[in-house]
Amino acid sequence: MLNIDNLERREGRPWLPEPVLPRGPVLYRATRRSQLSGEKQSIAIRLADTDGERNSASMVINRQYGARGYGSDHRLPVDQRTVTFTASVHDHVFGTITLASDSAAGLAVSRTFPDEVARLRQQPGAVICELTKFAFDPAPDSRPFLASLFHIVYLYGTQRFGGTDLLIEVNPRHVRFYEIMLGFERVGALRENLAVGAPAQLMHIRVAEIGRRIEALAGRSDIRDRSLYRYFFSAREEVGLRRRIARYAGDESELPS
Repeated sequence: MLNIDNLERREGRPWLPEPVLPRGPVLYRATRRSQLSGEKQSIAIRLADTDGERNSASMVINRQYGARGYGSDHRLPVDQRTVTFTASVHDHVFGTITLASDSAAGLAVSRTFPDEVARLRQQPGAVICELTKFAFDPAPDSRPFLASLFHIVYLYGTQRFGGTDLLIEVNPRHVRFYEIMLGFERVGALRENLAVGAPAQLMHIRVAEIGRRIEALAGRSDIRDRSLYRYFFSAREEVGLRRRIARYAGDESELPS
């Protein structure tokens, strides 16, 4: 994987990919200090709802996936049941993830795990969502940024889709990350993903369980926990984020009066 601080060290200057225009709306913005230079960096999480933002996200995906032999011509879906997020430093995209809700067209994970997804669909009231196209150029101190990204995806997904269950298909070597960092559980056995020619493991977590972990751990630096949840936003921060996200997720009940 591309490591931003390593690139800075090798090149002797801050690493920044080419910016893209026009930009998508900002859902979250903050500052952090570079682990290498100590300089403040502006970080942002946006909706990729413009061609420029989607193209930049696709570049990250194809760079990461191509380096692993998964192909380098991946395209992002554009429809009402799918939303893509980007993560950026100084408005230069270096990470992305896509959230999709189940529909008549089905989910991407259904191609590799049709029986497992069908059983979840049979549960009363189930609204299944999936995470796809996750690519991130990590830095050594990337956990708080990853936590912010996943928390915003959770908030957006609950407000826009009302999701009850979340699925993700991962390479077996990444299973422990999703188990430890986010609480996902394995579903079924390994299968071959024919689209990328690699083994895949289906993983699942109930959205209510994500909410429970956020309530117990978010913003709690005093708790010894290995997961990303203690880096999630505090309850006070979440209130403001919900109001902002509601403007784009179509949940008018969350807008301030």
